[in-house]
Amino acid sequence: MSVVSLLGVKVVNNPAKFTDKYEFEITFECLEALEKDVADLEWKLTYVGSATSDQYDQELDSLLVGPVPVGVNKFLFEADAPNTSRIPDADILGVTVVLLTCAYDGREFVRVGYYVNNEYDSDELNAEPPVKPVIERVKRNVLAEKPRVTRFAIKWDSEASAPAEFPPEQPEADLVADGEEYGADEADEDAAEQGSQGEGAAKVPGEDAEMAGVEREHENGDNGQEEEDMSDDGSVDIEGESEDELEEEEGEGVDDDAMEVDEAEKRAGVSAAKSIFVAS
Repeated sequence: MSVVSLLGVKVVNNPAKFTDKYEFEITFECLEALEKDVADLEWKLTYVGSATSDQYDQELDSLLVGPVPVGVNKFLFEADAPNTSRIPDADILGVTVVLLTCAYDGREFVRVGYYVNNEYDSDELNAEPPVKPVIERVKRNVLAEKPRVTRFAIKWDSEASAPAEFPPEQPEADLVADGEEYGADEADEDAAEQGSQGEGAAKVPGEDAEMAGVEREHENGDNGQEEEDMSDDGSVDIEGESEDELEEEEGEGVDDDAMEVDEAEKRAGVSAAKSIFVAS
């Protein structure tokens, strides 16, 4: 049982300029008192700079929240925009991912992933983008309505709270979500959609593409392998969205699902998302 439950995340300033700060209003519940010496929760925001290498990932900011009282808590997390000098010019525009994570005593117990679309603020520049990106004309749009949430079973303050294996292998992480928790509703919706399609339903290329099982571009160019919804650790990958959906959906991130984006998967996810946007 998790001592701290994430109840909701609201993207405050969305859409915004590329250079604007990220602002997240985070609501969580603490179910029991945490030990005073390690009572802080560490929140981090990471920007995925490229689909091909993690060397371009940037930790935009981190924040210690505590001591945490029992009950519902809310705070505003602000993080600076990414440093464009650390991002390849070819990867500034297009689709990427930001990851909001929280850890207790160095152990991550929840992760929220969002798609982010970066494009120019005018049709003319989007139609004929300059060779050198004009950063001050780039705007971002976080797909706030489609977060993907993963929870991890961790040891809290007592040995009794530790998983059977510690650090745990988590093949069933968040497969059964609490209906009260952030990330529970969308899993039910996805299951209903899959059931209505039937086993023989044909998948349309470029629509709602699954990211699980997608290889990194520089490691394997074979796209003929069957993709699986669930990765080895039991997490569900961020699903590709169409460009129209990304432009239309703004505001609070309340729609949820179980998802883990690890170092390889998040890059594969960005790569797949970019291909979707190019196809559309």
